[in-house]
Amino acid sequence: MTRLDSSYDPTSFETDTYDAWEKAGHFKPSGKGEPYTILLPPPNVTGTLHMGHAFQQTLMDALVRYHRMRGYDTLWQVGTDHAGIATEMVVGRNLALEGNGETRDTLGREAFIGKVWEWKQQSGDTIERQMRRLGTSADWSRSTFTMDPQPSQAVIEAFVRWHEQGLIYRGQRLVNWDPVLKTAISDLEVESAEEDGFLWSIAYTLDDGLTYEHVERDADGVETLRETRDYLVVATTRPETLLGDTAVMVHPEDERYLHLIGRSVTLPLTGRSVPVIADDYVDRAFGTGVVKVTPAHDFNDYQVGLRHNLPMINLFTPVAAINDNAPERFRGLDRYDARKAVLAELEDLAVLVETKPHKLQVPRGDRTGQVIEPYLTDQWFVKMDELARRGLELVEGTDGKPGAVGFVPPNWINTYRHWMTNIQDWCISRQLWWGHRIPAWFDAAGTCYVGRDEAEVRAANGLGPEIALTQESDVLETWFSSQLWPFSTLGWPNAQAMAERGFDRYLPSSVLVTGFDIIFFWVARMIMATDNLTGKVPFKDVYFTGLIRDGQGQKMSKSKGNVLDPLDIIDGISIEDLVAKRTGGLMQPRAAEKIEKATRKEFPDGIAAHGADALRFTIAALATHGRDIKFDMNRAEGYKNFCNKLWNASRFALMNTEGAAFDGAPKPRTDAERWILARLAATTAEAQGHFAAYRFDLLAQCLYEFAWNEFCDWFLELSKPALNGPDAADADSTRHTVLYVLEALLRLLHPLTPFITEQLWQQVAPRLGIGGDSLSLRPYPSAEEFAGDYAQAEADVEWLKAVISAVRRVRSELNVAPSRLVPLRLQAGLAQDRVRIERFAASLSFLLKLDTIQWLAEGESAPPAAPAIVGELKLLVPLEGLVDLDAERARLDKELARVQGEKEKSEAKLAKFTDKVPAAVVEQERVRLVEWTTQLAGLQEQRAKL
Repeated sequence: MTRLDSSYDPTSFETDTYDAWEKAGHFKPSGKGEPYTILLPPPNVTGTLHMGHAFQQTLMDALVRYHRMRGYDTLWQVGTDHAGIATEMVVGRNLALEGNGETRDTLGREAFIGKVWEWKQQSGDTIERQMRRLGTSADWSRSTFTMDPQPSQAVIEAFVRWHEQGLIYRGQRLVNWDPVLKTAISDLEVESAEEDGFLWSIAYTLDDGLTYEHVERDADGVETLRETRDYLVVATTRPETLLGDTAVMVHPEDERYLHLIGRSVTLPLTGRSVPVIADDYVDRAFGTGVVKVTPAHDFNDYQVGLRHNLPMINLFTPVAAINDNAPERFRGLDRYDARKAVLAELEDLAVLVETKPHKLQVPRGDRTGQVIEPYLTDQWFVKMDELARRGLELVEGTDGKPGAVGFVPPNWINTYRHWMTNIQDWCISRQLWWGHRIPAWFDAAGTCYVGRDEAEVRAANGLGPEIALTQESDVLETWFSSQLWPFSTLGWPNAQAMAERGFDRYLPSSVLVTGFDIIFFWVARMIMATDNLTGKVPFKDVYFTGLIRDGQGQKMSKSKGNVLDPLDIIDGISIEDLVAKRTGGLMQPRAAEKIEKATRKEFPDGIAAHGADALRFTIAALATHGRDIKFDMNRAEGYKNFCNKLWNASRFALMNTEGAAFDGAPKPRTDAERWILARLAATTAEAQGHFAAYRFDLLAQCLYEFAWNEFCDWFLELSKPALNGPDAADADSTRHTVLYVLEALLRLLHPLTPFITEQLWQQVAPRLGIGGDSLSLRPYPSAEEFAGDYAQAEADVEWLKAVISAVRRVRSELNVAPSRLVPLRLQAGLAQDRVRIERFAASLSFLLKLDTIQWLAEGESAPPAAPAIVGELKLLVPLEGLVDLDAERARLDKELARVQGEKEKSEAKLAKFTDKVPAAVVEQERVRLVEWTTQLAGLQEQRAKL
């Protein structure tokens, strides 16, 4: 192997390292050991990966690499999703940008789908390249697209089986309709928000000349109005829908209107008579207590219509224009133009009683932003009640036994339970062209036949070639195929494919890593579908991640111009290219100018290359169990420094072990070696615990602490006296331990930072007699590897560290040059301190640049000196010839104030403690108080001498 470069440059080796892993086949399942499977939530083929993808994929890769190193038979199943609506939108937008006049409708179904396949190839390849650059150790030979032949067969099989079970049915129902996309969308794709609107009150005339005494009262029940009326007043936020009213409704116990129930009113503008019905859905206290009923254009009214067997009149075309069911003068008008026309006529007829501002919840499609219409249309549905009951049971458990699927963090089960117990039948059909076409055929009479293909339909139903059949034009919602992902990727329902791809071995998968935002879209549906169709659960655990936001906690979006591309952080990007990327596309000039200004302020020099490892470690460190995760570029910069620190520490280790060759574990001779081995054992045990609990943030923290502070800063420093000392055996043992611990550290870090650890390991391993092609195939460390009777060494070295830190702090405060030798005087202390001083005298002299170490005799006055205190031991650096005594007095006064403050804090804590505080906590605080009191007394004594 070549020598390490003098500086850390991730761009010089990361890509080559990944290519070597992939060519060697390291990511393929071994077929040996306990299986460990992870399913990649398949990204949509609508562009490129974003920070949310990078976040989840980093955590998945860390888990896969960790278990691969532990000897598991790992399979990371990857692939992409066809994303029906989103992909059609992207391709349609691309056609518009091309400017040749082509649209989805002018191309026709087959030609448009051809365009989508072209886009899919381009986008899918980009996504896989990005994943490789991040370090994804997936089996690419198994990469699956949801519209590949195998998953397409699974979709058809699932549809047919559920239809045979009576779970899938076709019917006319009210659905959420996007008039821009001209398709039904699910409840989960609708975002409702409060907006300003109006509430219009309209008079509906009673039929047959009927009148009644109308009475109004104030909040105290005092009568404020009494008059005879021949009309009922209804209030609505959508006056255009009155053209489709089929009833007006009052509460069955509302005494004001009991005598009118069963009578009728005439709809303004239409001349139609509709009944007055009673239903307890009505809120008697709201408005006049009279409500219009439009079953084809309101979900609540739809349920009322079903209960009362009311006609359902659809007023709209697929683009939300008025259709032929309305009076002729309104036909063809856009819904909002129709509203204006209806209001104008109502006012002319003097039946528009009142108009007032009103706050209302407006549903909009999450992709188009358009107001969604409740729309009555023929659609395909899945009955969800029994599926949901079983799906909830699999997570909650039964008879006191835990469920087969665990949630991490467990509080997400509450959200899951709420949705599953309030679930509605699932509308699975979409009026799109891109997707899995529904396997149903219709004859000329409209009779519907379901089957795996047309031949099966004809054979099963005795339909000869003379009977023309037309396949359903609708496609299935994207989530229908996505719910089959856990087993469609493993060959289901094809027996041969299932055997080849390891269906029995790799299902259920071990863990699903996904965002909480798709717990209903995807997680719940996978649980229900996998159980129903295979008799298994799809995964054993679900680890829900938070959502990545920018450093200010804002959602990353193109419109805000705050999106970060993970590859830009990895490989760097100039400020000009970053501005162009953020302001590109169809954007208003003023918005582009604002985004450019903000971008140049945040990244005046662009984004430097951080490398994949720095980004991955940042992601792990941020992976708390919270809902939102703020991505801070300063953290990424800090972890790039961490990688650089590891690189330089490895260069130091390699330079100091040039020509050395060792075999097996070291037999430590020095206390520093024993201490670092003890810390390595503790860190290894802690790391494995954090992996098991999916606490990647704590994992990153403990590995950072060990690597930076304990190994790089302390152990390498403490090793210098032995490496440079006269004892050849100590020096040789220390060299062995330095390499041994470094190699173990690289294994500990590898799942999080695979590139740099592989590069360094290739240099370190040969000196330890370790063979093998790759660190990724080495076993993950276990605490037992480093076990030993090191408790005394740990205590001694922690004492040594405290002494070194204390004296160095004094030297720093006195501005003593690092190369200058100083004396050290010692006073008080315990017998153990004297033993340790003698034991570590050479190390202290070497590391602290001491010319002498001398104990003051009992009763001997200490010279004017800068003090430091460790336990009961006083460390004195004589000031003569070193500092200005006035400056030292000022320094001591400052230190006295600090220690006095800490002592008072400790006293205040103890005073506030109650009986409920654990005894261990109380005792710990008492020990601290004793330490602060001792330090204060020593400092006061030294100050008095000055």
